[in-house]
Amino acid sequence: MTPRDFLLHYGRQFGTLIGLLGLIITLWILTPYFLTISNLLNVAQQTSINAIIAVGMTFVIITAGIDLSVGSIVAFSGVVLASALQAAIPLPIAILIGLVVGAFCGLVNGMLITYGRLPPFISTLGMMSVARGAALLYTGGRPISGFSSGFRYLATGEILHIPVPVIIMVLVYVIAHVVLTRTKLGRYTYAIGGNEEAAVLSGVNVKYYKAVVYGLCGMLSGLAAIILTARLNSAQPIAGMMYELDAIAATVIGGTSLMGGEGRVIGTLIGALIMGVLRNGLNLLGVSSFVQQTVIGSVIIIAVLMDMALKKQRK
Repeated sequence: MTPRDFLLHYGRQFGTLIGLLGLIITLWILTPYFLTISNLLNVAQQTSINAIIAVGMTFVIITAGIDLSVGSIVAFSGVVLASALQAAIPLPIAILIGLVVGAFCGLVNGMLITYGRLPPFISTLGMMSVARGAALLYTGGRPISGFSSGFRYLATGEILHIPVPVIIMVLVYVIAHVVLTRTKLGRYTYAIGGNEEAAVLSGVNVKYYKAVVYGLCGMLSGLAAIILTARLNSAQPIAGMMYELDAIAATVIGGTSLMGGEGRVIGTLIGALIMGVLRNGLNLLGVSSFVQQTVIGSVIIIAVLMDMALKKQRK
């Protein structure tokens, strides 16, 4: 292996982790408060919602797709869940309703893409508008608030001093890693993204597995909606704005190729943490939200350019 190949190989494997560590050290030097336990737990808690959505986005992007509707699905699932809670439906059933609503929206996306032959960009763009409009119609544009302490515990509680959302996030990543690396769904997800035509010729039911992947992405958006509603103690029909951008950014920064066929959920977790650390650090440094948007957008562009350059070098 030449030095160039060595750098390319290990840069691809550990580049994102090295970037995260470099960012942490830089912010530690610039603001000593950053590397405190309370602040790091705050970063992990704030990151958990976007990180959970990004898991679903990783599956979708590995199949060479995209889902622009996750933010709107968060809003729609949240308001349906909130109305179920206010109707005195038992908490486990209300949570299940929130997950089912998210999964249903994702499955509709998958059906439109596979059986309707719509491009993922168009299908999920339409769902983004449909789900947001449905959330606004359902609530009349007003938030739904006031939930039991048992429900709010999902966002405000702690187990062994670790916030519950962080524990949920870790569990989601462990399960997703096992699914991607040890199950038929994981193998077929990579196969579809790597070469869809070859997957069809190999006997893979591409339409079915694609629909399942989009359904999974929608269900994880529903899970994020549950945590977000518990954290805010209200369901907002305008919640989840720009969540799709953060999910795509975490996925791409984490090394998942927009061309499909490559990606790991561990990389996505690191990508989500980079986004969370960057946002937290800029807040501590007093950088305005407008500048933050510019910085984060620049990071996304750089990540995509690096992905395209690495793809070109491997050909």
